[in-house]
Amino acid sequence: MTTPEPLTHVLRLSDAERDQAIEVLRDHAAQGRLSPDTFMRRIEIALTARERGELDELTADLPARGRFSQLAVRMVGTVSSLGVRLRDAWRNPWLPALVLPAAGSPTLRIGRLPGSDLKLTHDSVSRAHAELRRDGAAWTLLDLGSTNGTHVNGSRIIGAVTVRPGDRVAFGHTVFRLSAR
Repeated sequence: MTTPEPLTHVLRLSDAERDQAIEVLRDHAAQGRLSPDTFMRRIEIALTARERGELDELTADLPARGRFSQLAVRMVGTVSSLGVRLRDAWRNPWLPALVLPAAGSPTLRIGRLPGSDLKLTHDSVSRAHAELRRDGAAWTLLDLGSTNGTHVNGSRIIGAVTVRPGDRVAFGHTVFRLSAR
């Protein structure tokens, strides 16, 4: 009778670990430290690796990113987005105000239909475009399956999203700034 060999427990690699290794490879390829062929070969190994050690071998010969370079990358990202943030901050106060209804009126229907509470005539606005609902102390904006979409602060919404005074909302190509009474 033979004794069974002890089982070695090897953890399966997560997608996040693979993505992290691929991101490191991508950064170094962009900086010219890896040739396109070497980059592709290492990506294939990263996608088929079974153990963490295999991933570590892929990046062992590459210099580690120091704190200074991480800080520099964050600073460049912040500075590059500054223009967009300034433009939005400048444009937002000049938008027409959409005054949020009083607490007594729970729903504001928005669209081109004659029965809409806020009737907009622009062609990009659907007949039944959106609803603005009061949920306790908060307001919720709900897109009703409009063709050209409902946007809050530049992002298209699907379903319901909580909004507050100061938010920029767009129904098709018609843009407003939400305002309290």
